[in-house]
Amino acid sequence: MGNYLNIVSVTGEDKRLVKQDLKFRTGKFVWRIVFNIPLNPATVNDDNLIVYNAQNSKIPTRISYNPDLHAIEIEPSEAYASGETYTLHVTRKVESKGGQQLKNEIDIQFIV
Repeated sequence: MGNYLNIVSVTGEDKRLVKQDLKFRTGKFVWRIVFNIPLNPATVNDDNLIVYNAQNSKIPTRISYNPDLHAIEIEPSEAYASGETYTLHVTRKVESKGGQQLKNEIDIQFIV
């Protein structure tokens, strides 16, 4: 099975860390962002992690945080449209439990 998502571009200092691990072909693709330290759950929200469509409109998402894995999951409320371009934007306001913010904002542009 080929890639379902085509990651077009990644901004931010740690773009080499963006990897695909696709197990299911579905328009309800869930982004999982894993951190190496615990996060402040209050900063894991739809103001700090945003998915935009090609028209720069915010896509409704469900965001959850798994403190055991230090992982954020971002799932669209409705399936992504096939052939559309989207951008996952992660702001610097995502913080560790100690209050340290991300060094850079991250943008991941992808096509479904």
